[in-house]
Amino acid sequence: MAEKTFEENLANLEKIVSQLEKGDVPLEEALKQFEIGIKISQDLQKTLQNAETSLAKIVNEDGSISDFGDGE
Repeated sequence: MAEKTFEENLANLEKIVSQLEKGDVPLEEALKQFEIGIKISQDLQKTLQNAETSLAKIVNEDGSISDFGDGE
């Protein structure tokens, strides 16, 4: 099974939050959805951190942008 995109994970997290905010989910299902939401949130955070690291590698200290093809 293919890994979901950032956008798909974000949409799933928003759906879970919406369901939990309504308050009409049985307790056991709410706990299960909460756990899934936490896992999705952690995955999203990891993706954002990886993107930030990648950007930090191409942006020089003086704010100029490195050429992707310069071997760095």
